[in-house]
Amino acid sequence: MNAPTYPINVFWSAEDGAWVADVPDLPFCSATGDTPHDAVAEVEVAIEAWLEAAQSSGRPVPAPSARLARA
Repeated sequence: MNAPTYPINVFWSAEDGAWVADVPDLPFCSATGDTPHDAVAEVEVAIEAWLEAAQSSGRPVPAPSARLARA
C-alpha cells in the first residue's frame, strides 16, 4: 500500500515513561517507543493498519491535513 504522508506529533510522556508518536488526522492512531525514532517507526506501522482497517470496513479515509516537504 502506498500510504499518504500524515503529520506525526512526537512528544515525551512522563505518565507512560516513553516517547509517543500521534497522528492527529487518524483518530486513536498513536504508538510509543523508547526513542523518538522508535515511536515514529511504530506509528508508521499503525498508520498502515489504520488505513487498511478503514478501507476494509468502508470507513472514509481522511486526507492528510498538511503537506509535508520531502527531501
